[in-house]
Amino acid sequence: MLFGQHFQIAYVTRNIDKALEDFQKRTGCGKALRFEPTVEVTTPTGSGKATNKIALIWIDGVQYELIEPVSGLVQVYQDALPADDGLQFHHICMRVPDWDEFRSQVERERYPVVIEGGGDDLRFLYLDARDFVGHYLEYTWMKPKIWAALGGR
Repeated sequence: MLFGQHFQIAYVTRNIDKALEDFQKRTGCGKALRFEPTVEVTTPTGSGKATNKIALIWIDGVQYELIEPVSGLVQVYQDALPADDGLQFHHICMRVPDWDEFRSQVERERYPVVIEGGGDDLRFLYLDARDFVGHYLEYTWMKPKIWAALGGR
């Protein structure tokens, strides 16, 4: 179940401010796009809202995402948090060109969906592929204007 355009490596943290400062010092990267979205999601435990603090950094065509879970249905992130304020690898993300086609393929795969959300402009889901590659696989679809707003090329 590896397809689409791989563009992102994501980490979780308990303290996004500290983790981002350390990440920027160590990599020499520039400014990060920061936001704190609340989105409607569906998980195996139900549907509801999930709020996370997010920082996106682009380095040489690769987006690094830092995630601090805040509230709601964020268990998939909380369960992976490191003991300290550092970063813990969580998932990679691939962009798919056609959500409906992709979603129909997910139904034929053996990897369970652990979280899914989004709306008309952007959709995402995570597959639990830890028994295969040792981490989650995120897939996303977004309109070109959203891709551009997130710094995509």
